[in-house]
Amino acid sequence: MDLPVDYTILSRVQRKKVREEYVLLQEGRCSHCGEALDGPASFEVMEKQINLKIFPKGFLKYPVHLHHCHDTGMTVGAVHCYCNAVLFQYYGK
Repeated sequence: MDLPVDYTILSRVQRKKVREEYVLLQEGRCSHCGEALDGPASFEVMEKQINLKIFPKGFLKYPVHLHHCHDTGMTVGAVHCYCNAVLFQYYGK
């Protein structure tokens, strides 16, 4: 699969496949904090407070998210759910 892809046109199943492809390409590391995706996000990320009111219910339920640009819709990489929240809340990404 050629990455990046347009997140906005992917089905849930396709998003899962793209996320898994990024995990392989990133050797199991978060594209934001660099920590292993099967563990917690970095301390620097985890010390940031998240306003859960601005995210959909259950946003942090799944540990690995497919990060995408909200302007272009293009995928960026696989990230911890908490990193995804930080990227959106603090950096608008």
